[in-house]
Amino acid sequence: MRKIWERDRLYSVLRYYVDCCTRASYRRLTVHGAIPSEDAVLICPNHTNTLMDALVVLQSRHAPTVFGARADIFSQPAVAKILRFLKILPMVRRRDGIRNVLRNYETMDEVQEVLKNHTPFCMFPEGRHTPGRELQPLQKGIARMAFQSALARPTKVVPVGINYSSFFTYRGTCDITYGDPIDVNAFLAATEGMPEGPRYQAFLEELTRRMRALIEPEVPPCAIPIGPKILLFPLWLVAALLSLPMWLPAEWMCRHKVKDAAFHNTVRFGFRLVAGPLTFLLWAFVFYLTLPWWAATALLILFLFSYSLFYDLRVQW
Repeated sequence: MRKIWERDRLYSVLRYYVDCCTRASYRRLTVHGAIPSEDAVLICPNHTNTLMDALVVLQSRHAPTVFGARADIFSQPAVAKILRFLKILPMVRRRDGIRNVLRNYETMDEVQEVLKNHTPFCMFPEGRHTPGRELQPLQKGIARMAFQSALARPTKVVPVGINYSSFFTYRGTCDITYGDPIDVNAFLAATEGMPEGPRYQAFLEELTRRMRALIEPEVPPCAIPIGPKILLFPLWLVAALLSLPMWLPAEWMCRHKVKDAAFHNTVRFGFRLVAGPLTFLLWAFVFYLTLPWWAATALLILFLFSYSLFYDLRVQW
């Protein structure tokens, strides 16, 4: 079986498309800073917007990254296989039960192999998502991974702040900032002789301090004024019609099936990712069958931007 850190040709090809859809999900997506180019690196962002948090981290770097996600979504074998292809490893939380927590030892070994082979590992140390600008208490898992890695190789833990203009509005803005890394080897040397519990706590406090410094207390919205919206209303109608097979089921699911509003942008992203190519082929068939080639081509080019235009210009439901 292929190692999760190894390069996969199909994954590399699909990665470009996924990154493009991620970038198109925001009116502005800005990246500040970077991770160290050497040493083993653990990336630690705040967790506020479910899958979109991982996607913006992935999009911010061209190099491969392995992620950790809650273990309960791996319960179905087919889903687990897909998640592994996407370079995601299961992370069992304490509330999942002590017997299940023991499965983390397998994941820990694989994470160490990932770090050994110069691939960053990204995990959300809060252990849960919360759509807000307050950092939740960090779990010990990140400290255990970092300490274990530092015993074998130079290791850095990079705090990351992900700041959205809105947690629930599609096509808002996102700023992602990579902060100054914690040198885990230096930390262990400075705290040598300290009992294990207080040592873990001191590390988590330092990581918490650095992560909080990267989280903005408020991010101004990126709204289009009502005047331009009115002028562009005919264009919005065309965009709404062209992208109807994508946004209509997405909004229906958000209204009637997905109770946690933090998942709404993930749903909208998912429909763009999956239904976008299918809708493009559908319109290509219809347009080239019924319209002159130049008109069909123009409409297909407009379709490529229609999903974004629809959400940028729409009147809030």
